[in-house]
Amino acid sequence: MNDTSLIMLVVNASIPVQMVLAILLFASIVSWALMYTKRGYIKQSQAEAKTFEGRFWSGINLSDLFAQLSVRQEKRFGLEAIFENGFREFARAKKAELDNSSVVRAAHRAMKVSMSREIETLDSNLSFLATVGSVSPYVGLLGTVWGIMESFRSLAGVRQATLAMVAPGISEALIATAMGLLAAIPAVVAYNQFTTEIDEMVTRYENFLEEFTGILQRQAQAPK
Repeated sequence: MNDTSLIMLVVNASIPVQMVLAILLFASIVSWALMYTKRGYIKQSQAEAKTFEGRFWSGINLSDLFAQLSVRQEKRFGLEAIFENGFREFARAKKAELDNSSVVRAAHRAMKVSMSREIETLDSNLSFLATVGSVSPYVGLLGTVWGIMESFRSLAGVRQATLAMVAPGISEALIATAMGLLAAIPAVVAYNQFTTEIDEMVTRYENFLEEFTGILQRQAQAPK
């Protein structure tokens, strides 16, 4: 009597099917690790943005806020990094006695560069999740097709074929399809969720950049 337990089906599977399963398992493990890391970073970015916006719009002097950020040892990111880079460039341009429009353009350009870096960090590794989500079902299907093909080839020299003879081979082949779906579904769900949250963060960054640019423009035009 054939042992049709899941473990034995995998152990007794053909080498190509086992390779497909190993690839899908590896992709799934890496995907979950990336999802855990990305989730933590996005939550941290959201909390940082909320905290910084509270401080920024509290009426604090911008020079004092910049000084408070500058003395901190840890690396700044998110809105803090955008503000710090923009205000630093604003102060440098003012010190160089550039005209008002040049001062504002310099600060705006510095903030755009900083924002691009933050967006790049937020978007990092999302392409891997998208790839796993779109490719894994087809990789699993490849293993299934191969397994079924091998099952029927084994019947070539048999006079009377029965379902019991091909059932184990078909079962091990279908495991590849199931594994492909198990790898793909979480990756697709996570990719869509992360994309939505990152788009919201990008909008938040863009709104802050434009609002802060307006404030700097008024400061640049203010009499000394």
